[in-house]
This record gives sequence, C-alpha cells and structure tokens, in this order.
Amino acid sequence: MERSALVATGTFIHANPNDPVHYGKGRVSVYEHTVFLEPDFEVGPGPAFHVYLVEKMSLRSSSDLKDVKFVDLGGLRAFKGSQRYPVPAGVNLKDYQSVIIWCERFGVLISPADLTRAVAMK
Repeated sequence: MERSALVATGTFIHANPNDPVHYGKGRVSVYEHTVFLEPDFEVGPGPAFHVYLVEKMSLRSSSDLKDVKFVDLGGLRAFKGSQRYPVPAGVNLKDYQSVIIWCERFGVLISPADLTRAVAMK
C-alpha cells in the first residue's frame, strides 16, 4: 500500500485540565485521503465519540464548535491505539485546522488537536 502525502500533524491535548473525565493525548497525522490516529493516541472512554475535521483551531471548549464547519469522519473505533479514518472525496484539507474527538451523545468536546502543515498546499 502506497502512503499518500502527509498534509499536517497535530497532538491531542487535555482541553480543560479541570475536567478529569474528558481528556486526550497522542498524535494525529493527516494524509491526502486519511486521518491517522497514531499508536500513542488515547482518550478517556465515553459514549458515541466521533472524529471531526474542523475549520477552526484552538478549540478548547464545547461552545467553540458553535457555527463552525466540520466534517464527521465517523465513530471512534477505539479509545486508544492507531486507527485510520478516510477523508471523504471533495474535502479540501487546507480548509481544516484541527482534528477533534467529539461526544455526539452529549455535545461535548473530548480532545482537540491543532494541526501544523507538513507541506505547502497547492
């Protein structure tokens, strides 16, 4: 399998240190067609977590997602370890500045990762 070009990388953080339940850590790599949660990825367990590509960076609270465009890449498959999520056709990755783990059931930000560009986008 040939890997597509690396577009951006980021690190999941504990957005609200006062919240012991909603946390995340580990790295994320965004390729042309895939978002890859690295082997060191981990979040605190919970219901209905999803992986979102978000147009905004520096999301630190659930209200920061209000009126912000995002792409839902699907339900989180595991609370830790490497996993791949395909990027839907037609998504222009240069428009997205972060990857977040979001709890759909309760509308809560679990963990954000601000992205740093790896290559110059055309």
